[in-house]
Amino acid sequence: MVFLPELTVMAAGLVFFGLSLTASKPEVVRNTAYVFYTLLSLVCLASVYSSGDLFFGAFRVDMFSQLCKLAIALAALVVVIICGAHPGIKEKFFPEYQLFQAVSVLGLMMLVSSADLIAIFVALELSSFAVYIMVPIRRDQNGKIVFQFEAGIKYLLFGVLATGFMLFGMSYIYGLTGSTHMAVIAERIPNLLHEPVLVIAAVMIMAGFFYKLALFPFHFWVPDVYEGAANETTAFIAAAPKIAAVAILLRLASLFDIRGDSISVILSVCAILSMFYGNLSALVQKDMKRMLAFSGIAHAGFVMLGVLTFQTIGYATAAYYIFGYMLMTLACFLVICCISKNGDNVAIEDFTGLYQRSPLLAVTLLVALFSLAGIPPFMGFTGKFMLLVGAFREGHHVLVTLAAINTAIGIYYYLSVVRLTFCTPDENQELVTINKPSRFMQAISVALIFAIIYFGVLPNQFLNVMQKALALAAI
Repeated sequence: MVFLPELTVMAAGLVFFGLSLTASKPEVVRNTAYVFYTLLSLVCLASVYSSGDLFFGAFRVDMFSQLCKLAIALAALVVVIICGAHPGIKEKFFPEYQLFQAVSVLGLMMLVSSADLIAIFVALELSSFAVYIMVPIRRDQNGKIVFQFEAGIKYLLFGVLATGFMLFGMSYIYGLTGSTHMAVIAERIPNLLHEPVLVIAAVMIMAGFFYKLALFPFHFWVPDVYEGAANETTAFIAAAPKIAAVAILLRLASLFDIRGDSISVILSVCAILSMFYGNLSALVQKDMKRMLAFSGIAHAGFVMLGVLTFQTIGYATAAYYIFGYMLMTLACFLVICCISKNGDNVAIEDFTGLYQRSPLLAVTLLVALFSLAGIPPFMGFTGKFMLLVGAFREGHHVLVTLAAINTAIGIYYYLSVVRLTFCTPDENQELVTINKPSRFMQAISVALIFAIIYFGVLPNQFLNVMQKALALAAI
């Protein structure tokens, strides 16, 4: 029962593997995905309070890991629903595509429960290699090959580079502590604070998750992969892996709790550079997915504000913020998938006059972009405000000032899209062909809007549950 979410994903992977061996109809694959991810979400919800250790302590199930698994399952379910038709994927690859997505979800779920460095490495690679294959599986646009193969190669090479850094850091930690188990490492690290190599090891291990989170300087793959991959693949990459990356970063940060030391300085510099690089680059983008890519780099910098507090409330706020970012990103991609024609990329100008053709999609995009920009009363504003206050109380005054400046920069390019959507009439009615959202899609859209507003106005419920989960997990 403790391992039930992972067993459910394994079963889904085996079913999709079986479907790949036969000439399965796309509708069968699609409906199977709906059923399995709905079942997975229910299983994760039912097992939130499960706890226990497996595999000689290398796999730890607690409330925190189960909440992260629930978020990953919900993200995968929403991605399958909003991109269920898979217009950007060739029909003959539908079963294989769903197989790789299930394998990636399995790796992410195992990652958030990993309590050993070797288990972390195996789970991270399991989740990553499946996505490496998903990126180049894309239908050619107008008979031409787009950037999917280049994007896949870049994603793979940068992933291998980040993995190399992480393994090097893990070898240092093993050499210092004589163990790969995180509980043993936590006991022995306080006696090693005088060792400079500890700082190097900590940063190198975190580098593997900086890559997943798209934090500077492991961010170079993001814009090309977002643009080159199919819309459904990009939506999955932008939502699910970031939950797991933040979860494991919080566990690592609790190990290397060294306030005011070199680790804090390095993380602060990475956060600042990530914010400025992401926001300034997003200002000049014409492609919507590429703009969201640079936006994601900037938001990764904001998440680090919570990590840098080295306190439970800061960690809870970081988890709150990344959960909100997942909802906002999925709302954006819901609109993109409805607007996209045959799975093509969507330019920012394609949103011109969207309110005239689909008011619900326009409002969904409005709420998501306002929240990403940090405008009240949405979840993005509440998360940024709490992150800034928490970092300010811990003495990171310069960092908070620069983060506030970046919030102002971000408002400009987010509201530019809103201006096109609501304030610019579309003189060419054929500029965008709207795929009319089904009633189910409309329900998902309303649910995302409600969640972004509800958790933005009433964040305490989420924060209280997350703080309780972090305390039980000893983070």
